[in-house]
Amino acid sequence: MKNFWIAGVLAGVSLTGSAALRAQTSRPGVTTAWRDEKFHVDVAGTISRSAIVLGQPNMDAEEALPLGNGRLGVAVWSAEGLTAQLNRADTLPLLLSPGQVVIPGLAPLTRAKDYAGRLDLYNGEFKEQGRGMTATAYVQPDTDTFVVDVTGADPNREQTAQLKLWEPRKTQAATRGATGYLSKAWIDNRTPGASGRAFGSLAAITADGREVSAAVTDALTVTVSFKPYEDGHFRIIAAGPHYDGAVDVQTAARAALVPGNLGAHREWWRAYWNHVGIIKITSKNGSGEFLENLRNMYLFGAAAEKGEEYPGSQAGVADMLSSARDAHQWDSSAFWHWNLRMQVAANLGAGAFALNAPYFNLYRENLASIEDWTNKHMSGRSGACIPETMRFNGPGIEYESSWDSTRGQKLGYDCDDEFTPYYNARTLSTGAEVSLWIWRQYLATNDRKFLAGNFPVMAESARFLLSYQKEGPDGRLHTSPSNAHETQWDVTDPTTDIAACLALYPATIQAAKLLGVEAELVRQMEAALPKIPPLPRTQLKAPFSLLPPSADAGGADMIAESYLPGGQNHNGENIGLEPIWPYDLIGDNSPLFELGKRSYEHRLFNWGGSWSFDSIQAARLGLGDEVEAELVKSTEASARCINGYTGCAKSRQEQGNGEFYIEQSGVATTALEEALVQDYDGLIRIAPAVPPGWDFDGTVFVRGKTKVDVQVHDGVPTTVVIESGIAQQLSVRNPWRGQPVNVISSKTGAKVATGSVGPVIQFSADAGAGYVIEKQGEPLEQQKFAPVSGTPAQTAKKLGDAQLGLFAGNE
Repeated sequence: MKNFWIAGVLAGVSLTGSAALRAQTSRPGVTTAWRDEKFHVDVAGTISRSAIVLGQPNMDAEEALPLGNGRLGVAVWSAEGLTAQLNRADTLPLLLSPGQVVIPGLAPLTRAKDYAGRLDLYNGEFKEQGRGMTATAYVQPDTDTFVVDVTGADPNREQTAQLKLWEPRKTQAATRGATGYLSKAWIDNRTPGASGRAFGSLAAITADGREVSAAVTDALTVTVSFKPYEDGHFRIIAAGPHYDGAVDVQTAARAALVPGNLGAHREWWRAYWNHVGIIKITSKNGSGEFLENLRNMYLFGAAAEKGEEYPGSQAGVADMLSSARDAHQWDSSAFWHWNLRMQVAANLGAGAFALNAPYFNLYRENLASIEDWTNKHMSGRSGACIPETMRFNGPGIEYESSWDSTRGQKLGYDCDDEFTPYYNARTLSTGAEVSLWIWRQYLATNDRKFLAGNFPVMAESARFLLSYQKEGPDGRLHTSPSNAHETQWDVTDPTTDIAACLALYPATIQAAKLLGVEAELVRQMEAALPKIPPLPRTQLKAPFSLLPPSADAGGADMIAESYLPGGQNHNGENIGLEPIWPYDLIGDNSPLFELGKRSYEHRLFNWGGSWSFDSIQAARLGLGDEVEAELVKSTEASARCINGYTGCAKSRQEQGNGEFYIEQSGVATTALEEALVQDYDGLIRIAPAVPPGWDFDGTVFVRGKTKVDVQVHDGVPTTVVIESGIAQQLSVRNPWRGQPVNVISSKTGAKVATGSVGPVIQFSADAGAGYVIEKQGEPLEQQKFAPVSGTPAQTAKKLGDAQLGLFAGNE
C-alpha cells in the first residue's frame, strides 16, 4: 500500500531507549511524555478528542461532513436517508461533480430517536447508528471508491441506491450488469485562456447484496436495486475515478468498483496521523480545545482533498469536499495564491510535506506558460510574473462567467501592464512568494532533488522582478506602477514588492550557489539588494503621509502599504504586516521589531475575516494574548460550519449552499504551530507566543528534517526535545531566559552543552538523535512519565457562535 505522505514526512526515532533517561524520581504535578528516545503520544486517543459528534442527523447540505483520499473527495449528510456528493479536482475547468449518491433505505436510521453520528478522524470514517441499524462511510485509499457499509437492515425489504446529477448537466446514463454509470467527457475550449485539454467526469454505482440489478431511471439518474444479506448487512460501492474519455467507462471504473481490503482506509489514516505533528491544547475557557479541533479538521480536510496535478483547494474553498452540486462562488478554473499560502505553511509546520506537492506542481509545470504570458502581457519582459489569480494552465485570467454587474468585472487579467487598474492586474509579488515556499520546503526536507526541480521558478521570478525594477534619481530600484496586492492599485513601491525583493533575492542567491547555477543572475541580485528602497513608513492614524525611516526613533510610525500611504484601499488586507509574515523580514532579533509591533497594534483592518493573517503575525511578534484573541475572533465570525470550515449560514434557518472554505482553519493551524515553535531564520524558538492560560503538548516540524517536541504548562516549557533529522549545527533560544541549561543526547546520555546561560544555545546534532534541553538542576529524567493522551469527544462543541458538530434536540 502506498501512502502519499510517507516519503514527505519524518518517521519517528527508534523505539529502543537509553537507560540514561529513565525516571528515578518524580516532581509533583509535572509530567513528561519523553522517554526512551521517543515522545510518546497516544495518537488515537488524542485525535479522538477532535471527532465531530452529531446528536441529531445533519440534514442540510451545509452540514455535510468530509471524507476523501486526496483524489476523490466526498461530502456526506443525512438528507433522503443518506446523501453523498462525489468531487474531484480534475473535472476542469468548471470542477463539475461526478454525481451524488442517495440511499433512501437509511431513513429509518436517521429518523430514529436514538440517532447518533460521528466523524472519526483517526480512522477516516463517518459512522451513524439508530433503530438497530449502523452505517459506516469511507473512501478507499488506493482506488477512488466511496463505500457505505450498512448493518441491521430488514433482509426481506428491497433497497435502492441512486446515482444522480441535475439540470442543466448533460451526461450519458448507462448500465452494465449490476452497475450503473454516469459519464461525460469534454474539451476545455470555451472560456478565455482555455487549455484545449480533454477532461470529464465519471461515477459508477453498484451494491454488495442479494439480487442486485441496475437500471437507468432518467437521463440524469441510475438506480441500483437489491436486498440485504440474510444477516441484514449490505454495502453500497460508488466509484469516482479520473476520466477524460480516453478509455471506455467500464475500463475507467473497473478498479474503483472493487473495494479491496475493507480496512485499508483505516491503515491509511492511522499512518497519516502517526506521521504528522500532533498538538494537544488544554485551556481554562475551552477556546484552546476548540482551536485544537479546528487544526485537526484542517489536517483531515487537507489530506482528504490534497489533489494530484493541481491543489484540491482554490480561492480558499475546499472544492473536493463540497456539497453544493456544481456551484462555485469564484472562477473554478483559477487559483488565488493568497488563499493557498496559509495551507502551504500549515502543512510545513505539521510535517505533512507531501500535501504541498500539487501546489508546487501547479507553478513548476506551468512555468513555460507563465513566461509566455509575461512576455506577451508585461511588455516583453523576461522571467515569470506569476499571476496572483492564475488559471490552472498558466494564464493570468479570472473569468467569472456567472457574475452580473453588481459583483464586478466578469474578466480580469493579472500580470498585465495594459489592463485597467484592478485587484491583481499588477500584483507583482506572487512569484517571489511561491519561490520562498519552494525554498522553505527545501529547508524543511533537505531534498536537493526537489530544490533543483523547482529552482527555475525561483530564478525566473527573480529575473522578472529585476527586469521590472527601474533605478530612480535617488539611486534606488523602484517598482511602479504596481499593486499592494488587492488593497492599493497602481502605486509606487508597494510594501509587498519591497518585501518580496528583500526576501527572494537572498534565498535565490543561496539556492543558486548550492546548485552551482545562474552565476550572472546571482551577480545581478547581489548588485540590486543594496538599492532596494526601505520599507515605507506612515503615521499611526489618518491622515497618512510618507515618513522617512528616521521616524522610527520617535516611536509614532508604522509600516505603510506603499510609498503612497494615502492611496485608496480596495480590500481589507494588512499589507504593512506582510514583512513580518510571510516574508520573514521582521522578527524578535530584528532592528525593526518595535516598528513591526506598532504596525500590528495600529493595523488598518481588524475585522477577523477567514483569511486574516493577524494571528500568525501576532505569533511572530510574541503576542500570545493576541494569538488567542485573533483566532477566537476569526473563528466566531466565520467558522459557522459544523465541520470546522467557513462559508455557512449563521443559523439552520438561513440558507447556505454547501461550498466550504478551508482557509480559516489553515490560518489557525499555522498560528498554533507558530505559537508553539518558530525557526523562520534558523533559530529555534520554544513557546514564543503561547496564549496565557493555554497548556500545549505537541510537535512542530522545523528545518533540516527536524521536529521539536514541546510541553508547556502554566506558561512554562516543561519538556523540550529536538529530534534532529540530519547532522547539523543547531541554535535554540534558551527556553528559560537567563537560567543555566543543559543539553543531553538521548542516544548516548552525554551532555553536549552544560550550564549554558546565554540567550542562544548552540550544539552539534547527529542525524536521528534526540536532544533533551533542560534547566540545570531540574533533569527531565526526574519528571513523572505520562504519554500525551485524550478521550473521545462525546458531544458537539461551541465557541461563541461557532459550533463543531450538532447537539441533540434543539440545542
